[in-house]
Order: sequence, then structure tokens, then C-alpha cells
Amino acid sequence: MRLAEFILRDIEPILEQWETFASTLIPAARTMGAPALRDHAPQILRAVAKDISTPQTREEQREKSLGCAPVLIDAPETAAQIHAVLRARHGFNINQLAAEYRALRASVLRLWMAECQPEAPHLDDMIRFNEAIDQALAESVSFFTEQVEQARNLLLGMLGHDMRTPLQTIQVTSSHLAALNAGEQVSEAAARLIRSGARMQMLLDDLCDFNRTKLGLGINIAPHDVDLRTVFADLIDQLRAANSGRQIELQFDGNLQGKWDGHRLQQLLSNLVVNAIKYGAPDTPVRVEVTGADAEVWIKVKNRGLAIDRLTLERIFDPLQRGLGQADEGGPSDSLGLGLYIATEIAKAHHGAIDARSDQTETAFSVHLPRHRP
Repeated sequence: MRLAEFILRDIEPILEQWETFASTLIPAARTMGAPALRDHAPQILRAVAKDISTPQTREEQREKSLGCAPVLIDAPETAAQIHAVLRARHGFNINQLAAEYRALRASVLRLWMAECQPEAPHLDDMIRFNEAIDQALAESVSFFTEQVEQARNLLLGMLGHDMRTPLQTIQVTSSHLAALNAGEQVSEAAARLIRSGARMQMLLDDLCDFNRTKLGLGINIAPHDVDLRTVFADLIDQLRAANSGRQIELQFDGNLQGKWDGHRLQQLLSNLVVNAIKYGAPDTPVRVEVTGADAEVWIKVKNRGLAIDRLTLERIFDPLQRGLGQADEGGPSDSLGLGLYIATEIAKAHHGAIDARSDQTETAFSVHLPRHRP
């Protein structure tokens, strides 16, 4: 008997074995009844049977084995994809999802081979069946991963939002303590709270911005008429005060007036300068050059120190990446490794871009900002 015919004829015994195995995947399956355990298994099996019985050239078979199966444009989700979403919502993990397909493959082949005896099973059917199961598994894993990542990003978003209120309370209370003049010890303690609160606020802002990008929302900007001379000069003054042991040089050239989000560009430049301070040689200055041309503005941040190796440079703008620098040698870093990634996203939101180069002479980050949005 051909395999596609067997699957459609004996679908109920196959589903019984699917249900029996799925019920062992605890704790998620502990409270699930038969309909939930079977889920979209009947549709998956019918899709597999249809796949097996559909004529296929050797070239199409080779492409499919390489993961290049044709994708139908504007097609609804497959049964395997819907199954993955429902399993994720029931609390299954990805290993349990894959185990269902492994068990399904084994039970179908075992039942079919027993049915075929004394004749030998059709070898091509077995190959096509394995391809179809692999295709369904790939669809399930892809959708399962997306569902889990979406849920995680929503959780991060809610966490970041809910943490703002208690953090603001800490900041307001510490500022109030600092203003009381209640003695040197209280003033010093309040100052530490203020600094720590500001750092926590920066980390929380980075986390919320990162979460927006992962949810596909991008960095939110509000462009308005700004003079980058004023915007960046104020920022560099703050960074000099916060890093009194480091020299930060600032140079302006050309027309620096335009329509941008000044607060976001301050954040971008701050991330680049803080990165240069952290990883540059401590006895050399960090140099910031801002140049305005007719159609664009260039922001360059340069520092001296050890050259960044090629592999690190290739992924330096990826999220959650941190290099090895002065700040890491003495203890744990207070960075999430999101600064350069968020700087890149801010540049993209302004229809600009950032690139980096590094050699034994210096490391330089260059930001290109067009004056007019495309």
C-alpha cells in the first residue's frame, strides 16, 4: 500500500498514538483534553499525504531537501504553523514541539511498514514522507520561535513601563534628601542615590528602546528645528562633568541647523562618546567633530587605544554585544551592550547611518545624517 493512501485510511490510529505521546509532555499537557492534544494533527497528516502524492521532479526534490521548498504567496498559515502557535500558548517548549514530530514520524512508519508486509515498503514514499515531515517541523519551529520571541518582547515592554514609576519615586526622594542640607553623610548618600538613579534610568531607556525595535516599532523620534551646536555643546558639558578625569574635545564646522530630534541625537552622541571613553586609552582625548554640509551632517567620534579586531568590528553594532575595555578589567560592567545598537537605530530613524573603522592609529565612528528626509 502506498504511504499517502495509508495515512488517509488509517488516520485515526495514527492520531491515537499522537494523542498518547502528546499527553506525556508535561507539565503543559497535564490539563489538556483530547481535542487540544490532537490540535491540528489531522490537518498536518492530510497535508503530508497530499505532499507525498503530488508529483515532484528530482530537481524539486533536491531543492526541497535543502530547505528551499516553494512558498505560496498570500497563502494562509499552514496547519503546522498554527499548531506551533497553539503549542506555544499552552506552554510547550521547543524540544517538546520537535519531539511530537519525531514521535509522529516513528509511529507512521512503524504502522505503515507493518501494513506493507510481506511486501517491501515503497522507498520513494519513505523519502517523500521524511521530506514532508521535515518541512512541517521547519514551519512549526519558525512560527514557535516567533511566538515565543513576541511574548518575551511584550513582557520586556511591560516590565520597562512598570519600572518607571518606582524609579521616579527613588529619584524624586533622593533629590529631596539632597536639598534638605541634613548633614554631610545624608548629602553624600543622596548624591549616590541620584547618580545610581540616573544610571538606572539610562539602562531602562536602553531596554525600552531595544524592546521597541524588536517589536518592529523602531526608535520613536520627534523632529523639530534644532541647532546641533547648542544641542551637542550642552551634552559634552554634561559628559565632561561626569567624566572629569577624561579629556573630551569638541569641534564644529559649517551649518548645523536643521530638522532633527535633538534629544535622540544627544542620546546617539552620548552613547558613542561613552563607548569611546570606556574602551579608549585613558590618557588620550576623545575627539568629537561635527561638520555641516549642504545636504548632510557628519558626526565623528574618535579615540585612541587598542585596535578593534575585524570580527568584533563586524558585529559591533549588534545588540547585547560588549567588547573588552578598561571598564571590564576591574569588575562587572554597568552596560547592557545596547549603546551602539541604539545609536544605529536612532541614525536609521533619521534616515542616516553609522559606520566604524579601527586600526593601530585610532578608532572612529562616523554618523551620516541627511538634512531632508527621503
